[in-house]
Amino acid sequence: MSQDSIGRNIMSCVRYIIPRFAQYIARSSAFTTSFVPRNKLNHSLVRNFSTTIPKPKKETITVYFIDRDGDKVAAIATVGTTFLDVAIHNDVELEGACEGTLACSTCHLIFEQKDYDKLPQEPTDEELDMLDLAYGLADTSRLGCQIIVTKDMDGLTVRVPAGVADAREP
Repeated sequence: MSQDSIGRNIMSCVRYIIPRFAQYIARSSAFTTSFVPRNKLNHSLVRNFSTTIPKPKKETITVYFIDRDGDKVAAIATVGTTFLDVAIHNDVELEGACEGTLACSTCHLIFEQKDYDKLPQEPTDEELDMLDLAYGLADTSRLGCQIIVTKDMDGLTVRVPAGVADAREP
């Protein structure tokens, strides 16, 4: 027998034996149970892993929009979203033409002074530039796409201006 034929016989043997041995191991509960440690309560220490992460429950608050007609609309807001998203998800008439990319002023909102003072972030220069183009600008104006909802904003009331000026249009 040549060295080459011996090598081929060994390889075909390995290709046959290893899969069969693996099947035997997988089927044999007697073989696997001796390797799984047990704790005092006789529960397996083997953990089941999942590729799906359970979604944490998102905290919600209620904010109020005074729409263009003067009606007060209650909106459920998820903490961590923007006021623009809250308005869209609660069917409040707030355009958001640039979809929150800070390229227009259609999500312009007017806050009450006491609420404006409590906002966690100051407006950026880019936001102030866009607000200069907004219709009905007030000292307490902000863009809804730039305000992130926090727990402290529960019960907050904001006013949607009567008109819209899209900064993207000449």
